[in-house]
Amino acid sequence: MNNSQIKVPIRPLHVEIEGLARYRQAHSVDELALLLLSVSWPSGGKQSSEFHQALATSLDAMELYLDPEVARGAFVKAAHAAGMHVLPDDMTETKIAG
Repeated sequence: MNNSQIKVPIRPLHVEIEGLARYRQAHSVDELALLLLSVSWPSGGKQSSEFHQALATSLDAMELYLDPEVARGAFVKAAHAAGMHVLPDDMTETKIAG
C-alpha cells in the first residue's frame, strides 16, 4: 500500500461551503483536498495564494511529508480568505458576536 491510500486524520472541522449555515465536515487530509477541489469552493477563492498553499500542504500531508495540522491550518486560512466560516475554529468569534 502506498502513502496516498492511507487516510491521514486531522482534528475534525466543519466548513460553511455550500451557503449560509450549510456545513460540510472533514476528518482527514484527503477530505480537505476534496473540499478544496470541489465545485462548491468559491471560484474566486481558488485564485488566492491561501488556496494554493492549502492545496499544496494537503498533498504533502497526504504523502506523509508534512504534519497534518499544518495542512489543516492552511485549509482554515484558505476558507477564511474565501469568506467561509470554519467550526470549531471560529467558535470564539461566534460567541463574541452573539
